[in-house]
Amino acid sequence: MTIPVVTMTHLGGTDGLPVLLVGPSLGISVTTLWGDVVPALDGTYHVVGWDLPGHGASRPTTSAFSMEDLARGVLGAVNIAVGAAPLYYAGVSVAGAVGLQLLLDHPGRVRAAALVCTGAQIGEPAGWLERAQQVRAQGTAAVAKQSEERWFAPGFTDGNRQAARRCVDDLSGTDPESYAQVCGALAEFDVRARLPQIVTPVVAVAGGHDVATPPASLRLIAANVQHGSYLEIPSCGHLPPVEDPRAMAQTLTDMWNGESR
Repeated sequence: MTIPVVTMTHLGGTDGLPVLLVGPSLGISVTTLWGDVVPALDGTYHVVGWDLPGHGASRPTTSAFSMEDLARGVLGAVNIAVGAAPLYYAGVSVAGAVGLQLLLDHPGRVRAAALVCTGAQIGEPAGWLERAQQVRAQGTAAVAKQSEERWFAPGFTDGNRQAARRCVDDLSGTDPESYAQVCGALAEFDVRARLPQIVTPVVAVAGGHDVATPPASLRLIAANVQHGSYLEIPSCGHLPPVEDPRAMAQTLTDMWNGESR
């Protein structure tokens, strides 16, 4: 196992504001995922984002890594980009899993976290290993159709074709081997038994129509961390920052207001 190299991108806000570190979903760059949320934050945060290996701004990898390794890589990159002061965190799906790993391994580093459409275990190992095999053989475009169907709530793509197309284009352009390595990390990830160790305030955000990480996955997190709350965005599927950026921005603003009181 190796610690992967991830690249940070400045998304909005200025130095002096609280740092919000945002993370991507599998197959989608952080810029595509969070680009419509940042303008709605109204200068609440200095927003920086990280990309998975072989996604967006991050270079590809051929080396296996665990979720712990990925969390270490993210922490090292953000330390270089903005320093080692405590920060806020928001991550979707696999980036939510990275968020859980950060909260477990570096409990003083994150002031509060929004863990979005994720789980303490996501899916089943066999499913991730099968998907890794598929993309190695056929490329990431081979999983684009099924991913689009699982990403969005019913009817979203009809009225938001451009936003959906950006996500699908990101997936089709993702490095297949890097994508497969992320699948391998997800296959091994299971921190359900460790959730009570998490002391950082967490808001677990579910999409009402999410079939990839159903609301029950987020309720489990909220109920088992020491300071957890549950929020459901009924109109969303697996990608609330794309499907309802204003609701997502409000959630992040509320997180700052709640923690700063």
